[in-house]
Amino acid sequence: MVILFLFRMHIAVKFAYDGSKFNGYARQPSLKTVEGEIIKALIKHGFIEDTSESFFKSGSRTDKGVSALSNIISFITDSSKKSVLQNLSDEFTDIIFYGIKQVESDFNPRYAKMRWYRYYLSKDDLDLDKILANTVCFTGEHNFSNFARIEPFRDPIRIIDNIVFTENEDFLIVDFFAQTFLWHQIRRIISALVKVGSGRILKEQIVEALCNTDKKVDFGLAPAKPLILKDIFYDFEFDYDIELLNKLDDLEIRIVSTL
Repeated sequence: MVILFLFRMHIAVKFAYDGSKFNGYARQPSLKTVEGEIIKALIKHGFIEDTSESFFKSGSRTDKGVSALSNIISFITDSSKKSVLQNLSDEFTDIIFYGIKQVESDFNPRYAKMRWYRYYLSKDDLDLDKILANTVCFTGEHNFSNFARIEPFRDPIRIIDNIVFTENEDFLIVDFFAQTFLWHQIRRIISALVKVGSGRILKEQIVEALCNTDKKVDFGLAPAKPLILKDIFYDFEFDYDIELLNKLDDLEIRIVSTL
């Protein structure tokens, strides 16, 4: 008689996707979403039976149109890391799975050390010096009630550690670094900066909106498509498939080429 012992482990998988190919990240009935397609593939290949039993969790839930070069899922499975990464990689053309790691049993991908988002902002008719000068308003700890869509019982206070600008021929590239972000936070900040850069609002109005949150102000919502989740950082490094990892630069170039 042969007795088989199945070794169950908690793993985290790192992946990228073009958000324009999906109806957002979070699973929705009857819609093609990133999370929904991944869950179907995990069940199809026998890596999990259902999301509850496997403690399936996602690192970030990007909006419709937003892309990612790094998002994370975690789940418990008795399949090997090699089998999971290979089969998921072969399953999709619009999602690139390129990193994997066995993690502690209490790991939750939502609790990251840092998140890095990038926004490609068209430079047309904008005063870039004004934008750069006003960015300092948003770094540090603030109540972002006027610069996010606040869900019930969510704390509107967040810390943005840094906002970094680089420039190429077509875009002002804005990189945001923080442990956590609120829903629509980056897109509302970008919209306010665009209004400053086009002379439609002043720095004083931004400061007032941050300091006086009892007075509701809406500076608009920037488009989703130029926003990319660049990376999520934890206190460990993933094991990477270098060939798949090298596809990320080309994916970002393809995403930007459609803006």
